[in-house]
Amino acid sequence: MKYRVSSLLIVLCSFTVAATAQTTQPADRIDDLFMNGTIANAEIELSKMLTADPKNDHARFGLGVAQFLGGVEQLLGSLGDYGFPRLNAGMAMFVGSPIFGRNAEPKVVTAADVRRILTTWNDELAKAEKTLAGVHDTNVKFPLHFALVRLNLGRDPKGEPLFKIYVRLSRNSIDEKDVTGFLINFDAADAEWLRGYCHLLMALTDFLLAHDGGELFDRTAQILFPRPKTPYPFLNTGDRVFNMDGVDIADVVAFVHLINLPVIEPKRMTSALEHLQSMVACSRRMWKLALAETDNDHEWIPNPQQDCVFPGIHVTKDMIAAWQAFLDEADAILAGKKLIPFWRGNDNRGVNLRRFFTEPTRFDLVLWVQGSAAAPYLEEGQITTKETWTRLMRVFEGDFIGFAIWFN
Repeated sequence: MKYRVSSLLIVLCSFTVAATAQTTQPADRIDDLFMNGTIANAEIELSKMLTADPKNDHARFGLGVAQFLGGVEQLLGSLGDYGFPRLNAGMAMFVGSPIFGRNAEPKVVTAADVRRILTTWNDELAKAEKTLAGVHDTNVKFPLHFALVRLNLGRDPKGEPLFKIYVRLSRNSIDEKDVTGFLINFDAADAEWLRGYCHLLMALTDFLLAHDGGELFDRTAQILFPRPKTPYPFLNTGDRVFNMDGVDIADVVAFVHLINLPVIEPKRMTSALEHLQSMVACSRRMWKLALAETDNDHEWIPNPQQDCVFPGIHVTKDMIAAWQAFLDEADAILAGKKLIPFWRGNDNRGVNLRRFFTEPTRFDLVLWVQGSAAAPYLEEGQITTKETWTRLMRVFEGDFIGFAIWFN
């Protein structure tokens, strides 16, 4: 039997796990904070609870995840203000309906605006992770009907239930009566899970902010934004070179060509590496906590003796052992103790991924695929083997990527 996890569902759940953090208040109060109130109000209330009782890890957990969700709302809301993603027939094939709704009057956007949005998102993630790092109570448990969590993504100031957002994105029909009984009891292991996701997202954002994407924006922003301010306004109006469902293929080719980004903040590359290493450490702590659990109560990340809230998905001892081996391999690669196999040439050298982060140079996607951009990082040493990754695919029955998105 193949174990498959929907990537879309996982991403949506990663946003809604914020509501796992509850307080010692009654359940209806908890539901009101995250399902009937706004995330901003939940953050205020949880902050007050933590101020009143600094040892209350339930409130601390709640505050951290409310901060995470607030960052998500801010990120998507800011992008939505600028009409991202620009939807035409071609783009709709890839992104479906916009998660925050169509903006009839998008603002003019600049490259500086995009950089500001990414910087704010990175700061919000750091704030949430710092709060979550203070959670030490291993007995934390929060019941939540997560599909009813309300997120404000620009369509309704009061927020919109998650299941309705999912329906809009997936174009599947779900009745509210079918999701009101879907309960997840999040626990201490899930706090580490969310910390790991914060580090993963910060690594990605730091990588983007380490590079100058100004020229990429100036020449191709019209693909994603309806009103970009650039030195080439004619690219957003008039005739196209190779029009396909509203997308100019010439713009797409230019976009790939221009992923040739100079480094402007090299320290962010080192920070990205540290976040990836911290993500691995969080995953280790998550599994240590999960394996110590003896209950079986609507589990988000189950151990082999527990049932997952998603029917038909089971986590086995072999999967966990394989995942631990993957974490060992990832640690060795990020530490530079093992190299990534080089895809060109006939020698025994590999790519030192650690040096890619600590000694950054201009990032040229095409030349990395071609191989020549890897030359500064080639060296002799122990190379991670194909057998390691083949075993992972075998244990996870070909769906390692899906489980990796879930496990973090």
